[in-house]
Amino acid sequence: MAKKTTRKTRKKPVKKQRRFGWGLMLKLALVGAVLIGVFGIYLDSQVRARFEGQKWALPALVYSRPLELFPGQKLSHAQMLRELQLLNYRKVASPSRPGEYAVSNNRIEIHRRPFNFSDGAEQSRTLLLSFDGQRLSRMQNPDNGRELGYARMDPVLLDRLNVDEREDRLLVRLDQVPELLVQTLITVEDRDFYQHDGVSPLAILRALVVNIKAGRTVQGGSTLTQQLAKNFFLTQDRSLWRKVQEAYMALIIDFRYDKDEILEAYLNEVYLGQNGAKGVHGFGLASYFYFGLPINELNPDQMALLVALVKGPSFYDPWRNAERARERRDLVLRLLANEGHIDRQTYERASSRDLGLIERGRMGYGRTPAFMGLLRNELQGRFGPEFLNQNGLRIFTSLDPIAQHTAEQAVAEQIKQLRANTKRNDLEAAMVVSNWRKGEVSAVVGGADPAFAGFNRALSARRPIGSLIKPPVYALGLESGFTLASTLKDEPVTLRSEGGQVWRPKNYDRQYRGNVLLVDALAKSLNVPTVNLGMAIGLDKVVDGLRRLGVEQPIPPYPSMLLGTLELTPFEVNQLFLTLANQGLHQPLTSIRAIQDEEGELIYQHNAQARQVLEPEAGYLGLYAMTRAVAGGTAAHLAARFPNRVMAGKTGTTNDLRDAWFAGLDNEELVTAWVGRDDNGVTGLTGASGALRVYSRYLDGRGVDSLELTPPPGIDQVNFALSDGQPADPRCEQTRLLPARTHDLPPIRGCQPSLPELPSGEQVSDWLRDIFNFAR
Repeated sequence: MAKKTTRKTRKKPVKKQRRFGWGLMLKLALVGAVLIGVFGIYLDSQVRARFEGQKWALPALVYSRPLELFPGQKLSHAQMLRELQLLNYRKVASPSRPGEYAVSNNRIEIHRRPFNFSDGAEQSRTLLLSFDGQRLSRMQNPDNGRELGYARMDPVLLDRLNVDEREDRLLVRLDQVPELLVQTLITVEDRDFYQHDGVSPLAILRALVVNIKAGRTVQGGSTLTQQLAKNFFLTQDRSLWRKVQEAYMALIIDFRYDKDEILEAYLNEVYLGQNGAKGVHGFGLASYFYFGLPINELNPDQMALLVALVKGPSFYDPWRNAERARERRDLVLRLLANEGHIDRQTYERASSRDLGLIERGRMGYGRTPAFMGLLRNELQGRFGPEFLNQNGLRIFTSLDPIAQHTAEQAVAEQIKQLRANTKRNDLEAAMVVSNWRKGEVSAVVGGADPAFAGFNRALSARRPIGSLIKPPVYALGLESGFTLASTLKDEPVTLRSEGGQVWRPKNYDRQYRGNVLLVDALAKSLNVPTVNLGMAIGLDKVVDGLRRLGVEQPIPPYPSMLLGTLELTPFEVNQLFLTLANQGLHQPLTSIRAIQDEEGELIYQHNAQARQVLEPEAGYLGLYAMTRAVAGGTAAHLAARFPNRVMAGKTGTTNDLRDAWFAGLDNEELVTAWVGRDDNGVTGLTGASGALRVYSRYLDGRGVDSLELTPPPGIDQVNFALSDGQPADPRCEQTRLLPARTHDLPPIRGCQPSLPELPSGEQVSDWLRDIFNFAR
């Protein structure tokens, strides 16, 4: 019988996933939770690092001086209007808001903005200014008519230093942002902002419905918190993973931080345009970028345009796509009206306005590249190269926008005329204006094109100064015992150097006058008497004196130095003459008044460090001699153009008419001007026909405040004989009345002894009778 065989069958394995499925899922969930938790911890660390650290690299804000107002000030109606224009004040019929003004005849009513000055904050206020010619004649409170003795305007925002290479922003606090702007942003971008937890599914559905009704995209689905997370931490790609991270971060941000803090961060972070290579971030900067105004002065239509740009700053670029931007703005306005945030009248008025944009890139700032070059140099010299790396500095400078504008106009217009007259289109110029009483720089122009940010001739063009050397030399002579009436030889002179070289200086007109009074030699800018004076003082003493007066450049002690071979920049010349203007009191020129840190704390305040380096009497007498140069000397053009005004000044001309210089001052400002060519070529201009004309054009716009010379103790008026310059009685010989130090003068020379008295006619008759009788 056959053996029965059976195939052994395998038992099928039981599927473990069915038996252990829930456990695995639990494990996976735990692992996922751990991973999500770890990832959340990582994201949380990023959020905290950004929110609780330095959110942004903020540039240093640079401000001009605040315009100080007081009755009697040298300030014209036109100059005040120019200041308001630079400040971007708006002309209206009746000022009711900060940043507005009205004009009527010779009066200007201003609603001044509030401002946090370096010495404290001031609230907005209204002012009524009345003008009479070049003067502010009266200042009142327009609300009650009360007379005011002093006020100041907010300063002009000049520039912003150390701006990030890719991003740019102007930080604003939430309380500085108009309520309507906040409401507009929330209405358009995230109406449930104060209700949701950072992510709002309902917002996505609502935006979908609104956009369908409008037929276009009006609202977005992402919350403001999500947008902030994307802008702060993520890229612009549209992947699902980025959206997950965005939502996760939004939840973390909303959990950790107050809604107002999130909103303030968004207002400063959101991208709103492109200025060259730099992105314009935040509403604070966008307000200046598009309208040239601080954010708290925007109109509803301007606020609507900024919020409209959130959707797409490039697509709605108002300069390139004006109609598209206007449509989007009007859509936002209509949404505000429908939601009841503005009334119908406001809507009609706002939607009827044009976009009101400023020139692209102007930003509402007063760009002054030459002055900013000086400021950067001083900041680095005083505080080191790393100083500007601090966040959010506020730098208050001494720049006077009125003086700066006037100087720029004077240089540009006069150089244009001089180029036409001389047929030399490469003529260049530079100018430095300072307040000589304060030692502050008011204006700097670096070239014939003041807006050019390249070579700054005011700071870098070091050229021979010619006859500008004479006032310091004469002041040193007056300190050494000479008087204004000392006689100086004006005769041919020959000087021989140690190497045998012969130098025969000549006067400009090639004439010689014998002996001349010292004051006339300076006023007429005579070379030979100047050389004789300098040699009598001693070259070493002249060099030492120039160093005391502020010259830091090497000074070769050669006789030719006495006629201006010394090379200085216009800025260095201004520093030299600043000491003379202050009667021998030296203080370094500065462009900085004060600096605040990011929190508004004062970290630097300029305090003038002045020291007497020249006898005050000598300084005064030298300054007086410079007034004679204007009254009837080489700068007499000024006396003819501005009669009955006292000014001091000095022309300067170098060999072969290559450089033309002028230094002049009235009762407040010291101005140094240079005209020449960058290649050191011949200009065909003297100081009087070149640089003096630039200064004169400056005074046309700025006005002249007559110089008030106050003699120091020991100075009195003395009559000096024209024959030998000694004190003399004017009843006896020809004299000239001049100021002088009286304590070291010789006695006044009286009249010469008289001839013996002649006998009378009766006496002669008696003598003759006696002689006749005797002869008989």
